[in-house]
Amino acid sequence: MSTITLDPITRLEGHLKINVTLDSSNTVTAAQASGGLYRDFENLLLNRVPKDAAFLTQRICGLCPVSHAISSAKAVEQAAKFTPNLQGMLLRNLIQGSNYISDHILHFYHLALMDYVKGPQSHPWTPTYGQDYRFDSTDNQTLVDNYIKALSIRRKAHEMGAIFGGKLPHAASIVPGGVTAIPSAVDITKFKSNLSEITTFITDTYQADVNKLASTYSDYYKIGKGYGNLIAYGVFDTDTNGTKLFPQGTVTNGVIGSFSQDNIKEYVGHSWYSSQSGTNPASGSTTPSYGKSGAYTWLKAPRYNGQPYEAGPLARAWISGDYKKGVSVMDRHMARYIETAKIANNLSKWIDQIQVNKSGYTDIGTPASGSGIGLTEAPRGALGHWVSVASSKISKYQIITPTCWNASPMDDSGNVGPIEKALIGTTIADITQPVELLRIVHSFDPCTGCSVHVMSPDGVEMSKFIIQPLGI
Repeated sequence: MSTITLDPITRLEGHLKINVTLDSSNTVTAAQASGGLYRDFENLLLNRVPKDAAFLTQRICGLCPVSHAISSAKAVEQAAKFTPNLQGMLLRNLIQGSNYISDHILHFYHLALMDYVKGPQSHPWTPTYGQDYRFDSTDNQTLVDNYIKALSIRRKAHEMGAIFGGKLPHAASIVPGGVTAIPSAVDITKFKSNLSEITTFITDTYQADVNKLASTYSDYYKIGKGYGNLIAYGVFDTDTNGTKLFPQGTVTNGVIGSFSQDNIKEYVGHSWYSSQSGTNPASGSTTPSYGKSGAYTWLKAPRYNGQPYEAGPLARAWISGDYKKGVSVMDRHMARYIETAKIANNLSKWIDQIQVNKSGYTDIGTPASGSGIGLTEAPRGALGHWVSVASSKISKYQIITPTCWNASPMDDSGNVGPIEKALIGTTIADITQPVELLRIVHSFDPCTGCSVHVMSPDGVEMSKFIIQPLGI
């Protein structure tokens, strides 16, 4: 019996440590995913005016800030009993869809692909593992060239989202009440121009490259399944009646089912928190307790009906009926491409529905009291914000990020998280170069960049916390 520890795993946002135990045949028998960043946004938001949350929570992540803004805005809007007009919804779709495309291209080419491709023998492609590269020299060079080209395409997607977002990352125009940007004819023309170039890349390059990866590494259709349970909250409102491009739902044992946020509970038995375990986020709290016995991560363990569920493009694809081949490393990559193409196609429809010089924003003021839930999807999965307001200030705030679903620890009943489960049963060909572990973890596109490092300026580990809400 032996162990492998990867700390930190690179080519993802944040710091994630993976520790696995191997048997005599080098097959993983146990796994732990540990998030080494502490997120305290829930407490930082206390006593602030509700509209601040849409701006501050975007700082949780530079990769998916738009989804945090929308989730927060939706929560406050629900507390205020308000629904944005169609123009506001469509503008949110354009900003969020641009962010999705940027993120998906980033993930495939710059975060995951280099687990399979030999890069140039220079920084930043070195150092790297040196085993199980299967592409011939021609295909390998094509993929490296497309890696470089994708940098430019991703930048254009970023610029496209900033046309109506004001800037990216951290859009300035998404607020409770809608979107403050008022589109001009010039804005629409620029958006369409960028989208045309990006769509060509998706159709002509991304599609060919993901299919090439899938055919060359077809054995990864059988690796990294995990539980097979999938969850999605739904995303991209297409009308004011609640219809979404990707509907909410669950997949359990291959069967698509309904979804209710009431069935979500968070457990902290193996997390560095002393908060009550097994509560719904609406009544949950965030109380850090670093060094707690039996804990190994800053991530809580969200569960649906008491069971672990995987979130992300694969979940959305299954529930929407766009892709139902399986659950594995390669299925995650294929579903992400299919989703990227679908979003690009719908962006072209939504931009044609935008009315020039029409506002998508309504000033809803500040709710004096109430509670709301903002559910949407970040590129990497289900995202929820829960807010309570009293005396026109935030009195409670809770957030469940997609990576909390996917990289969650063991819960109080002994069920490991989805990434941990996906690693178990994997055989490592060379324990000094466990590329199989990286391929599984990267297929989930984890992002633990949700806060600040828990350490002092001189690098000394901290074990005590004094949390003082700013109250402004």
